[in-house]
Amino acid sequence: MNKATKTKESETEIKILLVDDNENNLMSMEVALERADYVFSKATSGREALRILLHEEDFSLILLDVKMPTMDGYDTAELIYQRDKLKQIPIIFITAHDYEEAAMFKGYQAGAVDFIRKPFNPEMLRSKVAVFAELHKKNQLLRQQEEKVKAINNDLMLLNRELENRVSERTSELETLNHELKALNLSKDKFLSVISHDLRNPLTALLASSAKLSDDPEKLDPAKVKQLAQIIHRTSNKLLDQLNEVIDWAKKQSEKTNFNPEKLRLAEGIDVSLELLKPNATQKKIRLENKTPKNIFVKADSLMLRSIVQNLVTNAIKYTSEGGSVIINAKPEGKMIRVFVEDSGVGMTEDIMNKLFNKDNNSSVTGTNNEMGTGLGLILVNDFVAQHGGTIDVESEVGSGTTFKFTIPAIKAT
Repeated sequence: MNKATKTKESETEIKILLVDDNENNLMSMEVALERADYVFSKATSGREALRILLHEEDFSLILLDVKMPTMDGYDTAELIYQRDKLKQIPIIFITAHDYEEAAMFKGYQAGAVDFIRKPFNPEMLRSKVAVFAELHKKNQLLRQQEEKVKAINNDLMLLNRELENRVSERTSELETLNHELKALNLSKDKFLSVISHDLRNPLTALLASSAKLSDDPEKLDPAKVKQLAQIIHRTSNKLLDQLNEVIDWAKKQSEKTNFNPEKLRLAEGIDVSLELLKPNATQKKIRLENKTPKNIFVKADSLMLRSIVQNLVTNAIKYTSEGGSVIINAKPEGKMIRVFVEDSGVGMTEDIMNKLFNKDNNSSVTGTNNEMGTGLGLILVNDFVAQHGGTIDVESEVGSGTTFKFTIPAIKAT
């Protein structure tokens, strides 16, 4: 293989492979085509041309002599185009024969794009080569533009993926924030509900006792005054203790540690829950009795358990007529303990029972004795029971009383 003296290459250069078994013909073609942006490679046989193409594939044009020994131009062209990377290189056949139709057909069938007859006209050769050189430049420019577009598309895809990731991260952050805000709002609602339902009735007992002391203290005998004073003192201390516990519980909620189950003796937990409600029961002469077995232990949040019991017992006292009874009992059921709060009150209709634990129901709950309740306490009870993995339901019959039943996890006594 002979190389031209021009070795400087640039993006605009045109590489041409000259193939002819006659060195003089190769020289003539090179001289005729010599210009600044043409770079030549020369081969004196088809085999040599194939060896060149085996190492260099970026030729813009091949000028190929038809009649060569061993391997003619047609055979050489067919072998060149067997390689996919070489199929885009145009081939112009150089022939000394007339353009017979059969020969031209064979040439085009082999892959030729044009024919030039020997002895060639330099101007004709330059003109035809210039056409393919210009076509090569435009194709090269088009490929460069396609690569730029492809690079831009890749950049856009990466940017789009990055934006999607950022949007996804932001969405996740917003969802987390929204979840935290909902949890905070729920904690606020629970706190207000605990304050409303767990402390209202003891305060009512305080107000009633203090009212008796304030109205006509001269008419009261010393024993009665002492009794009322003891009720006020005992209830006030219990209220203070319970208020402090509620405040501590609210702090734990803000720290996301609002659910703190521990081992509790159920009977003792219920006794603590009933302590503040005894004055209310006494005022209505209602028998308030805890029959829970002493050997039953549960795993429960003490504040939540107290709120559950106080809400249920408060409702029982409210809807039980004077001289009635409210009984609390419990029994094991598998891995759970079922607690019963049974009253001898006025009972409820089926319609009222269906509304008791409905969070979407904004209407008040009315007992058969026309006492009004917001229903918030029972919604809170349902939520607290659910946090323990338990369930709550109710049985009631108008005129025969109501029994609330809820489950809470059992734990072995050790």
